[in-house]
Amino acid sequence: MRRLVALGLTVLLAVPFGGAAVQAKPIAGTSCSEFPADNWWRADVSDLPVHARSRQWLSHMSTGADLHPDFGPSYGDGPDYGIPITVVKSSHPKLRVRFDYAGESDKVRYPLGRGTRIEGGRGSSGDKHAIVVDKGACKLYETWNTRVRRGGWVAGSGAVWSLRSNRLRPDGWTSADAAGLPILPGLLRFNEVRAGNVDHAIRFTTDVTSTHHLWPARHDAGSRSGLAYPPMGARFRLRADFRTHGFSTYAIAVIDAMKKYGLVLADNGSPWFFQGEQNRRWPEFLIEDLKRIPASAFVAVDTSSLQVSPDSAAVDSD
Repeated sequence: MRRLVALGLTVLLAVPFGGAAVQAKPIAGTSCSEFPADNWWRADVSDLPVHARSRQWLSHMSTGADLHPDFGPSYGDGPDYGIPITVVKSSHPKLRVRFDYAGESDKVRYPLGRGTRIEGGRGSSGDKHAIVVDKGACKLYETWNTRVRRGGWVAGSGAVWSLRSNRLRPDGWTSADAAGLPILPGLLRFNEVRAGNVDHAIRFTTDVTSTHHLWPARHDAGSRSGLAYPPMGARFRLRADFRTHGFSTYAIAVIDAMKKYGLVLADNGSPWFFQGEQNRRWPEFLIEDLKRIPASAFVAVDTSSLQVSPDSAAVDSD
């Protein structure tokens, strides 16, 4: 059973939590899952109530636009655009990183080196995210604005997670993302789209956000203090009756995920840009298909009923 609290009433719904029923898929090249199966990123939100501020938030989010896949064969710093994932062994040397936002970064040594792939390349003028998975320890390292300066590694911020744990960062701390969340679990990956099995929410951005954040987000970087603007951690669901006729099989897999798991507001950026891994196999037809999904077909959902603990991304599966 799932407990929902809305309008002062407690309602029990006889619907299972979609993510807890199956084993989380391993990250390519590893035996590590993308966090436990009961993690918030994998929670089925298709039956959750619409958030009370959904209409207000959407009124400030350019809903006259269509979604924009922020990855693919010929975009941005391309030609193979997206956020790359680097997998290393536990024996990989770990190096000191100097952080611009050291007070909110995990000051440990990171497994960076010549083989570390950086979003857009080391000469990019973009976010320069680096995502590194230690496949032996099942540990995730993420940095933002990652660069090499005078032979040493420098980044805007950095965060480390155990992929076996639902533990969140301290409230108020950033990560490699403005929301203080991990980036990896919100990235679309080619293998899961090809297999028709996208089992998680998808990371996206918008341009004007609130100076507030919602669990499990830990941080915000907005310019508006009012609650009428979307906060970091807000989750948006594609309308269930959105028709998929005329879309490719690959696109339908993504659309189904948007209906079941939704989109997560994770950073400031262009409105309705959603992210995927850097992969040369992304087909052009899929990118064009995904650009036909209208932002007006989304609503914000209230995920507060899923919370087990304010310091954990585990969700209530009862």
